[in-house]
Amino acid sequence: MSTLETPWPALPVERWQGTRDTVHLWTQIVGKVRLALTPLVNHWWNTTLYLDGRGLTTSLMPVGPAGLEVRFDFCSHELVLAHTDEGERRMPLRAGTIAGFYEEFTTALAGLGVTVPIYPVPVELPEVMPFADDHRPAPYDPEAMHRFWVSLVSASRVFGDFRARFTGKASPVHFFWGAFDLAASRFSGRPAPRHPGNVPHCPDRVMHEAYSDEVSSAGYWPGGSAEGSFYSYTYPEPAGYRDGDLGVPGVYYDDALGEWLLPYDRVRTAPDPDALLLAFLEAAYQRAAQAGDWLAGLVR
Repeated sequence: MSTLETPWPALPVERWQGTRDTVHLWTQIVGKVRLALTPLVNHWWNTTLYLDGRGLTTSLMPVGPAGLEVRFDFCSHELVLAHTDEGERRMPLRAGTIAGFYEEFTTALAGLGVTVPIYPVPVELPEVMPFADDHRPAPYDPEAMHRFWVSLVSASRVFGDFRARFTGKASPVHFFWGAFDLAASRFSGRPAPRHPGNVPHCPDRVMHEAYSDEVSSAGYWPGGSAEGSFYSYTYPEPAGYRDGDLGVPGVYYDDALGEWLLPYDRVRTAPDPDALLLAFLEAAYQRAAQAGDWLAGLVR
């Protein structure tokens, strides 16, 4: 149970950026195990993490005839590795180094009889260092991470409502460890032109698969604004998509990111946070559908 008084807690990024960056790398290490153990699902949906009642989970992954789940528990601040045959291992989530976390996690996997070759270097970041070589201090503030998880729970609730209104192809509400964001996507049903790639430390083939189809994607990211941002973008971006405004208070188009943004603090301080966020998600999608001439009748 959360001890916070609000489902939309204050989250000044400058106060927990070190923790955010530490956990981002932790999720990349765990996420790469999910990538290695699961068959490819369109747009790399097999690699994502999911919100659960304690934190973020890989969900059950196949390991031969057995299964493995890895869960970040942001209530008791443990990493829990649960194997269907070999039992359980627990690691405390604490300040240290990325190299130390990587070694401890690999040892815990081996203790469960799991050996998983992964590419041991972060992706989608401007500067990277192999996990095993990263001995820089990696801070961890349990309260800050718990607050972020609470905000993810709230965002996921609204994203789930948004997703349920769409009758076409839509992604789950899931957490991408590459960019460290919660996301939900809607698709027009048409193929997209080949993505140019050029994402830092990420093979172009990854972006080719991720953006193989025309998409309107929305998400929540702890960056872009003082307390993080809700975003929406379309690939390929149709003519007129960024013109004018969306008619939702606090929303603006960021030319550098190529996205519509709604700052998190505008949502958490609104009289009805859920309603404001849902209005943004729907307005951004409607702009994409109208500008891109998507088929009618896909929204309930």
